[in-house]
This record gives sequence, structure tokens and C-alpha cells, in this order.
Amino acid sequence: MTLEIITADALAPLRHGFFTRRGGASSGIFSGLNCGFGSSDQAEIVAINRARAAEALKVTPGDLVSLHQVHSAAVEVIDGRPDQPPRADALVTRQPGLALAVLTADCQPVLLADRRAGVIGAVHAGWRGTLDGILENTLDAMEALGAARGSVKAVIGPTISQRNYEVGPEFLEEFMAEDPANSRFFANGEDGRYLFDLPGFGLNRLRAAGVGEAEWTRHCTYADTARFYSYRRASHAGDADYGRLLSAIRL
Repeated sequence: MTLEIITADALAPLRHGFFTRRGGASSGIFSGLNCGFGSSDQAEIVAINRARAAEALKVTPGDLVSLHQVHSAAVEVIDGRPDQPPRADALVTRQPGLALAVLTADCQPVLLADRRAGVIGAVHAGWRGTLDGILENTLDAMEALGAARGSVKAVIGPTISQRNYEVGPEFLEEFMAEDPANSRFFANGEDGRYLFDLPGFGLNRLRAAGVGEAEWTRHCTYADTARFYSYRRASHAGDADYGRLLSAIRL
């Protein structure tokens, strides 16, 4: 099976993509293009999957740069291959030939670019990082490299949708403490629980931060078993682990 790569017109003609699980070498619960070395999948199989993604992006596997993601608001600015994956949740560069990559399995993968300035970014934006300012910090880092905030286009890739993201009242309380207006990203669920709109929250933060354009591809990781890995779906199914989707962009 060939790779399936979701792209966005907003980021064209830059080479980029939100890879689905199709076209990979992994099997079992990881069946497909699992690109996460942090999973319990065989490391050599993950390396094969990442090499396939790198080839699609027209870079070497070594130039496909990813992170040790920690659900933080930390951004790493790079101008070459790091010796070790940085402990951060966003990457920014103006170096041609490097593909910036993040891994997700329900969290938001966000790819950003100011094509005129030649500055790109890739973000792993879960609820914690988004609430703590990872998207705004990424834009700050892009500006420091010469990007103009109003010229940045940002695309949120496959992530968990509101209908499948049930949370408890303590979750709502944390968002309300940050800003009471955040209540608009919650809908009533069952038994006193709520449904949280993660991509809606991400789009709002991006637009409020002044990006020129922001959109979501409108793919739900939880709902589409054939195309996407999902941490929450795996947890509900009692699976021992789950695969990681790769999203990347390069100049």
C-alpha cells in the first residue's frame, strides 16, 4: 500500500504532509506507518516507516528532525541536525533541506510557514501545551527568525474532534480559570461530563495571536480507525500501546 499524505493548499508549494497510517511496515496494533520510536513497536520497523516518510518529503532520514515531546510550551530553533531530539514540543527553522516533524495520536499537529520570509514551524499541540502557549511561543520564535506574523499560514492536521473528546468538570475548571470565555469550547456531555473542542481552541489561539491564515483539515483521529492512530481509542479498546502519526514540513 502506498503512503497517504494529507496536504493543505495554504502551505503549498512547500513540501509538507500529515501522514496517515497507510503505507507503513508495522503490524498488529501498530499496523501501518507508525513513526514513533517511543512506542513498543520494533525500532527497525519504525526506522523503515520514517525512511518512507523522509523519502516522500525528499530528505534523508537524518534530515527528518523530530522531538522528545513533553507536553510543554517549549520551542526549539534549529539550523542543522541536532545530536539528540530536543526536549520540546515545537521546532522552527529557516534552514532549507531540513524537514521539521512532530508525532501525534489525538493531539494537534500544527504546521506553519511564512513562505516569503522562508521560515517554517511544526508543533505538537495537546491541550496542555496549547493552554500554556505553545502556539504563541512558536510564532514568537518564527518572528525572531524574520517571519511576519500576519504572513504566517497555519494548518492543524488530524486531531481528535469534539464529539469524541469527553472530559471531566475539573478539566473545564482549569480552562475557565485561564479565561472564562474558554467555556465556548465545551459542550454538555453525559453524566456531568463535557465535550472539548481541541481544534476549535487551537484555531482560536492562532487567530488571536495574529496569524494571516489558520485552518483545520477536519480529520478526526478517533473516528477513523483505518487512517489514524488514536491514544484515546486505544485506551478505550484496552490496547497495550498505540502508533504515532507523523506530520512534517520543509523549505
